[in-house]
Amino acid sequence: MKKSILFVTGTRADFGKMEPLAIAAREAGHDVGFWVTGMHMLDRYGLTKKEVARTQGVGVHEYLNQRPGDPQDHVLAKTVMGFSDFVAEHKPDLVVVHGDRIEALACALVAATNYIRSAHIEGGEVSGTIDEIFRHCNSKLASHHFVSSEDAKRRVMAMGEPEDEIYVIGSPELDFHSGPSGVPMTDVRAHYDLPSDDFGIVVFHPVTSEADTMGQQARDLFGTLDASGKSFVVIAPNNDPGSDDIFAAMDTLPKDRFRILPSMRFAHFSELMKNAACMIGNSSAGVREAPFLGTPSLDVGTRQTNRAQAPSLHACAASDTAGIEAFLRDEWGKRYARHDAFGQGDAAARFADIVSDDAFWTGDLQKRFHDQ
Repeated sequence: MKKSILFVTGTRADFGKMEPLAIAAREAGHDVGFWVTGMHMLDRYGLTKKEVARTQGVGVHEYLNQRPGDPQDHVLAKTVMGFSDFVAEHKPDLVVVHGDRIEALACALVAATNYIRSAHIEGGEVSGTIDEIFRHCNSKLASHHFVSSEDAKRRVMAMGEPEDEIYVIGSPELDFHSGPSGVPMTDVRAHYDLPSDDFGIVVFHPVTSEADTMGQQARDLFGTLDASGKSFVVIAPNNDPGSDDIFAAMDTLPKDRFRILPSMRFAHFSELMKNAACMIGNSSAGVREAPFLGTPSLDVGTRQTNRAQAPSLHACAASDTAGIEAFLRDEWGKRYARHDAFGQGDAAARFADIVSDDAFWTGDLQKRFHDQ
């Protein structure tokens, strides 16, 4: 039974999770499209809408929902208006949103108020910021849930969602990481002009509830990394409040040891992580993808608080100079066994099987609270 499935993507990160699901749904015979907005549309972050457009056999619809510096409530309002107009015209059978971004919240709200079936990817997870609030809101708005772990399923059920609409499939981005990237590391180094010696990866995003201190946190973190004398590939932060202060700290770093990139193609980023000496920052990639690949990672600050645990995963504050130095000394270049608490790399196949089952499409869209 062919269905129209629309994936919402607002960042380079959520596209890496959406793409395997979209391709699997396309291969299962569904009509697949992407609604592309958010950071994808901004020059400062590399116009990553181009990456979405490379996906074969899917529709791509672009919408500019913000200008640099727009507050989150303005972005929310603009996205609601734009997406409402879009779905009124195109009438998708299923809207798929991911995680905890403002664009996902806006589109989940539009789907719920228009009684359009919607699926939330990676609900039921915890962190230490307003992102967690957005994530749980998305879970309550969605009619179906594709979660990464049994713990996440338990939390979604605790929010009153019915167990038979919650599917544990693992984290979709691990599907890609579980196999060869298809890009030799020599090509990655050449394409991005990366350092020839060992390198660490740094991705440090703003925490919206700590926007006033993000500049100091960034200066503390990058100051310690600079003093180490080691080389790093730094991926630009996302566009949440506080990002300008992080960019300002990055601009002071020596260019011979810090290669700063606005974004990377996902295949290239996967190969980079597989060859990195370590990963540092507060990206979900550090607490989920790095442990899956066996790359040691240091979670800095509160953004991913309580998100995950793994033998290769360490944590400290940005101001903890001794802790960061100890991690660089003891963990640099180590390898760990694959940590598979968030899946085996087969999420896309599971997703396609579920949405291709007629039973998936028969559930009542009238939400009811299910006591556990």
